[in-house]
Amino acid sequence: MKKITLSALSAAMLLINFTGGAQADDTVLIGLAGPLTGPSARIGKDLENGAQLAIDDVNKTHPTLGGKAVTFKLQSEDDQSDPRVAVAVAQRLVDSGVAGVVGHWNTGTSIPAARIYHDAGIAQVAPVATGHGYTQQGFDTSFRVMGHDDDGGNYAGEYAVKTLKASRIAVIDDRTAFGQGLADEFIRSLNAQGVKIVDRQYVDDKTVDFSAVLTAIRSKNADLIFFGGVDSQAAPLARRIKQLGMNATLMGAGGFVSQTFLSLAQKEGEGVVALEPGLPIDQMQGGKAFEQAYQSHYHTHIELHAPFAYDATRVLIAAMQKADSAEPERYLPALRAINYSGVTGAIAFDAQGNLKNPSFTVYKVVKGQWQPQTVLGGSAK
Repeated sequence: MKKITLSALSAAMLLINFTGGAQADDTVLIGLAGPLTGPSARIGKDLENGAQLAIDDVNKTHPTLGGKAVTFKLQSEDDQSDPRVAVAVAQRLVDSGVAGVVGHWNTGTSIPAARIYHDAGIAQVAPVATGHGYTQQGFDTSFRVMGHDDDGGNYAGEYAVKTLKASRIAVIDDRTAFGQGLADEFIRSLNAQGVKIVDRQYVDDKTVDFSAVLTAIRSKNADLIFFGGVDSQAAPLARRIKQLGMNATLMGAGGFVSQTFLSLAQKEGEGVVALEPGLPIDQMQGGKAFEQAYQSHYHTHIELHAPFAYDATRVLIAAMQKADSAEPERYLPALRAINYSGVTGAIAFDAQGNLKNPSFTVYKVVKGQWQPQTVLGGSAK
């Protein structure tokens, strides 16, 4: 009797295992690549938080693909903002079987990683990566959900001349794909307006002492200094400009407008001007609700680009849902043709994978806070 009971129990357990496997949700992996360690780790974590919030919101709706229940899962990888590491990270995500990737953060990592994703045939939706070169490689798997620097540099140049009335303009860039590319577009905009820069200086993305380049610029009596670089360097640059008693406005684009800049620059940041892709969060169509959800879930403020990571994740999943498949050959056509209403605004892509009709906002530090000055571009463009 005992033997029969055990055999019956084993058979029942075997049956449960088989039926349980058939009924279990299929997991669809979404990759996230960004700087999760190092000087830009706060940005990477912000992107990861935004993407994870999107995954959680989708899973709450009990999604299905091909008639089967699915669960989306985020797989995060740290690219350390290093192009060589980014290539290894991209290959690791591909080898893990991700259906698509949200990332990378900057242009320098996104460009080399794009080839890996293209060769694997999966989508890469960059939440930031504003350098136009990312989508100029001819890969039909590359997309971005914010405007690129050709537009941003042009708007920044026009604002510097027409609104700030700057006439003696110097340029510094960090020699990265992002910083140098942005500075080049800014100068191109100035040239189109008949304005020649008085000086151009170079640093690298690890420079902390700007004394030498600023001493050279001070001798040229610049009234505006444009910096192609990110907030962690812009803050000590702003501080040094004040310490040297220079009467020049510091201006940047794409990467300045963060709490980190304000905390590092402190009083020296007053009057700094920056142009950032996208709308202020309180002007985004879903911005206020997103900010509340983010703060409720993570108990911290949005650092910079979390809403764009959220939308990059949601638009990738929306394409899968429209195609009713997580297979790239099926969802990629849907992604290319998508019209999606996101937190940050309407998302649709041009033939290169760039966001159509991107908006840009000019901010200024006033009384220790970034305050929007004007919105450029957008649907009226």
